[in-house]
Amino acid sequence: MANAPKAHANPPFWRDERALRLLAQLAFGAAVLFFGYILIQNMVNGLRQQGTTLGIGFLQNTAGFDLAETLNDYTRSSAYIQAFLAGLYNTLLVSAVGIVLSTILGIILGVARLSSNVLVRTLATAYLELMRNLSLLVFLIFWYLGVFLKLPLVRDAINWPGNIILSNRGIGIPWGIPTETWPAFKLFLFGGLLLALAIIVIFHFQGKRTGKAPLAIVWAPLAFIAVAVAGWFLQPAAPLSLDLPAVQGLNIRGGRIFTPEFMALVSGLVLYTAAFIGEVVRAGIQAVSKGQVEAARAIGLTSFQTLRLVVFPQALQVIIPPLTSQYLNLTKNSSLAIAVGYPDLFYVSNTILNQSGRAVEMITLVMLTYLMFSLITSIFMNWYNARVRLVER
Repeated sequence: MANAPKAHANPPFWRDERALRLLAQLAFGAAVLFFGYILIQNMVNGLRQQGTTLGIGFLQNTAGFDLAETLNDYTRSSAYIQAFLAGLYNTLLVSAVGIVLSTILGIILGVARLSSNVLVRTLATAYLELMRNLSLLVFLIFWYLGVFLKLPLVRDAINWPGNIILSNRGIGIPWGIPTETWPAFKLFLFGGLLLALAIIVIFHFQGKRTGKAPLAIVWAPLAFIAVAVAGWFLQPAAPLSLDLPAVQGLNIRGGRIFTPEFMALVSGLVLYTAAFIGEVVRAGIQAVSKGQVEAARAIGLTSFQTLRLVVFPQALQVIIPPLTSQYLNLTKNSSLAIAVGYPDLFYVSNTILNQSGRAVEMITLVMLTYLMFSLITSIFMNWYNARVRLVER
C-alpha cells in the first residue's frame, strides 16, 4: 500500500503572505499613530509655551457679543456655549429648510429637463447649466448684495397682498402669537400627527398586500390638517392671534421678520443645490428602461401616473445615493453664511475663537459638529435607500 502524502508544513512567517499582510497593516497603523502622537505633542508643547492648556471650560465664560438672529434666551451676557448653541440652531434651520425646498425645486427641474415642451425643456436646461457652472460663494455674495440689499428702503417698502412687506431690512410676513388656548391645541396637533403616522403605516401594509401604490403622501397630510382644523374650531378662543407686520419708523415691527442675510443664504443655497439635484433626478429617470414607460401607457396610465407609479419608484435606486451627497454638500455649504453675515455655526464659532483665542478647541468642535450632521444624514438616507431596494425586490 502506497504511503499517504505528507501534509504540507506551514511556511515560516516571513514567507507567509497572510502574516506579511498583517504585519504591513500593523506597521502602517503604528506609523499613523506615531505621526499623530508627534503632532499632538507638538501642539500641546506650543500651547504650554503660550501659557494655555486644552479644555472646554472657557465655554462657560461670558460671550459679550450680540447676534442678529438667535434663540429667544440668548443675550450678550450669556455664556459662549449658549452662543454656540444659537449658531447650531441657525445652521440646522438653514439646512432643514434648504433640503426641503431644494428637493422640491430639483424634482421640478429634473422633470422639466425631460419635458416634451421645447420651451420648458430649454429654460430648465439653461438654468441647470448656468447654476452648475457658477461659484457658490460668488453667487451668494451677488444674491445678497445685488438682490436683497437692493430692495426698497423701509419707508418705500413693497406691500404684497396678504400683508407681506419687502424691504432691504428684511421680509415681514404675518405670524401667529400663541394664546391661552395654545397648550390645548397642541394636543390636537399631536393627535393629528399620530393619526397621520397610523395612516402611513396602514397604507404601507395595504400596498404590500394588494400590490397597489398607496396615496399615503396625500391622505396623511389631509388627516393631520383635518384634525388641526377641528381642534382649532373646538377651542373657546383662537389658539393663535394673527400678528401683522407694519412699517414703524425706520424698521418693520410685528409678524415674522426674515432678515436679508437669512433669505439670501437660504434662497441662494436652494437655487444652487436644486440645479445639481435636478441633474440627479434627470439621470435617475433616464436610467429607467423606455419599455417600462411604454408598458405603463399601454395599460392606460396617464403621464403623471406613469411617473409616480412606474418611473420614480425605479429611479429612486439611482437617485438616492447622489442625492445624499447633495444634502451633505448643502449642510456643509451653509458655512458660507459668514460671507453674507448670517450667524450660523461657523460664524459664531469664529467670533468665539477671536475673543477667547481657543482656536484648537473651537475648530475641533466645529469639525465634530459637521461630522455629526453628515453621519446622521448618511445613516438616514442609507436606511431609506435600503427600504426602497427592499420594496423593489
